[in-house]
Amino acid sequence: MAFDATYIPRRASVATRVLWRAGQWDEAVATLAPDALAERAEILVDRYWWRLDDAGAAAAAITALAPSEPVLAGHFDAQLAYARLLFGLDPLPDDAQRARDGFTAAAADPRLTGWATFWLGVLADNIGGDPDTATAAYGQALAEACRRGDALLESYAVRHIGDHLLRHDREQGIIQLRRSYHLRASLGARPQTAAAARTLAGELDPGPEADQLREAADLTARELRLTWLMPDHDD
Repeated sequence: MAFDATYIPRRASVATRVLWRAGQWDEAVATLAPDALAERAEILVDRYWWRLDDAGAAAAAITALAPSEPVLAGHFDAQLAYARLLFGLDPLPDDAQRARDGFTAAAADPRLTGWATFWLGVLADNIGGDPDTATAAYGQALAEACRRGDALLESYAVRHIGDHLLRHDREQGIIQLRRSYHLRASLGARPQTAAAARTLAGELDPGPEADQLREAADLTARELRLTWLMPDHDD
């Protein structure tokens, strides 16, 4: 989920960016120089988000990054804390505060404002049970995405805005979910596109389009081992 979350992808090589975007995290890490601490941490945190395995590698990469980039490291650590909470992966007693503090500090960093604000939104939505705060955060994240030309952040913001819209304007909600799907597909972001396809399929009326989207999501989930998108995953 973290792809294009900071200035990091713009510094990474084309090969690294393409592999990362395609969900080939191990191959992307293999292209990195030994001193590419920020890139390594972000890729491994992203890998953990989708596969929910090898948390130790992500945590070790964050620890290595912390002395030189404490705010960025805190942002990544907050993502791990949020994942533990969201997926029930033996969360630590302070994970909610740890996530909130990490994202709040990152939101004050101009490099991280848009994505950290988005993460504060999902934290409020899915952990805090505060949809009003979440909605405001998604709007701010969308504005920042448009300002920076960050199409992936835009796709995340409109996906969650769409989810909220479904409750009172179903047509507009589906339009936003479809927009998210097309943005992700245009970037070649395979894990994110699979997630968007699954979400959109779940809101469409039964029919060929929903079936095709669900089939594509299932194929990608199996190929890339996207744990929580697997067809047989117990939500």
